Amino acid sequence: MELNTTVYSGGVSLEAAEPLSWSNVALAASLLGVNVIISSILRLKLETQIVVAGVRCFVQLSLLGLILERVFATESVLGGLAALEVSEWTAKRTVKGMFWITFTAIFGSAISVGLIGSMFAMNFDPPYTASKFIPTMGMLFGNTMVGVSLGMDSVLVSVDTRRDIVECMLCYGASRWETVWPIAVDAARTAMVPSITSMGITGLISIPGMMSGQILGGADVMDAARYQQVIVFMISASVALGVVFSVVAVSFLVIDGMPQLRSERIINKAMRSTGGKGMGQRTPATTQSCSSIVRLKAWKNIDSR
Repeated sequence: MELNTTVYSGGVSLEAAEPLSWSNVALAASLLGVNVIISSILRLKLETQIVVAGVRCFVQLSLLGLILERVFATESVLGGLAALEVSEWTAKRTVKGMFWITFTAIFGSAISVGLIGSMFAMNFDPPYTASKFIPTMGMLFGNTMVGVSLGMDSVLVSVDTRRDIVECMLCYGASRWETVWPIAVDAARTAMVPSITSMGITGLISIPGMMSGQILGGADVMDAARYQQVIVFMISASVALGVVFSVVAVSFLVIDGMPQLRSERIINKAMRSTGGKGMGQRTPATTQSCSSIVRLKAWKNIDSR
């Protein structure tokens, strides 16, 4: 069997690896049996999730390969799937309109950073060349999706656990932005820490998959390192943009322009699955505290007169 020959910039020639077949993929997929066995022995009850995740990975990557030439259609599909993943499939708490916030945050930030990075940092000509642009966008989408998911979940958790504090601030005359600001700052910090940590350990503790793949494919080692540096910086920027937009947008949904807390817009999937009505349903203790806050607001209005 003939093998392709790759020549490095230093003049050293090496034979490229033999192209992979579906049998190679099947052999690699069989390694998931290790995960299933461990889950079964330790009674983690993750066997179904492991199998479903493996099947999804196979189907999604196969479909991506089939539509690789349709660049902008592909990016719209990827952005939509990422938004569905965050807003409907994995999120424990959702809010009305969360899908479009998620889609705009992920798609908008990834496309913006991806086009700028492709044109000026990676010298792609044209910048939307399918074989290069789509894999880059896939990495941006995946990482931005994680950051956006963490940020929005942090906002909804904060509103739920600090509901009395939020309502008290509003009753004492805090503006919408003054109320949202501490929640948004905490959520943005929580969402951006993973990408910053990953950027800090790249090349020291871990060798990124993209760089490893390029080296295995016969690329020059230093070229692979430079590409990886560019990708990491693009990922960090995309995550930051997506997180800021999604965190502020969700915060403004649950605290409206009056301003007042709109907890009825928040849906707790865990409570809904057990027959509850979601986070919008207050407990007696919470209702009593809210009544006290309303009385405080009334007293404040009387005093001001």
